[in-house]
Amino acid sequence: MPIYTRTGDKGKTSLFDGTRVLKSHMRVDAYGTVDELNSAIGFSISQLSSLNSHLKGELEMIQNDLLDIGSALATPHAMPVIGLEKRPKDFELLIDSMTTKLPELKNFILPGGGRAGSSLHVCRTIARRVERKLVALMQEEDIDQGIVIYINRLSDLFFTMARFANHVEKKKELKWRKK
Repeated sequence: MPIYTRTGDKGKTSLFDGTRVLKSHMRVDAYGTVDELNSAIGFSISQLSSLNSHLKGELEMIQNDLLDIGSALATPHAMPVIGLEKRPKDFELLIDSMTTKLPELKNFILPGGGRAGSSLHVCRTIARRVERKLVALMQEEDIDQGIVIYINRLSDLFFTMARFANHVEKKKELKWRKK
């Protein structure tokens, strides 16, 4: 079966319930940005050194979660995503665990560091964009509120993962210098 269908050649796509909408529709924009985040995570995984390989399993679980979230967003009036409600607490525990191993954060830092840390900062900013799109969408349509909570906590996790990856790889965090 070919990957192309030609059904989107006029700027429309189908949601999972068969509804045809413009590809610029808020719902399509939201799940498309979730897909972008998933791809960025895949890139981040490819940047992890052996020193940070333990983050790979968690990132792969997040990628699976994001496919479930994208599916729910592509389905108007979808049921809540099963198991999603416990993940923000899992993220908090992981954030707390990594934070105990990091130097105290006393200043704003610039996104960057090594390859893994920098790519995780990109994931953080894409997660924030997903969150903005979800908030806009929920003003117009019903979506699983657990998705918004998940994405909010996920961006916090990416920030901590970026710092942790840089710390483990001995990559310097640059402090923001106010002018």
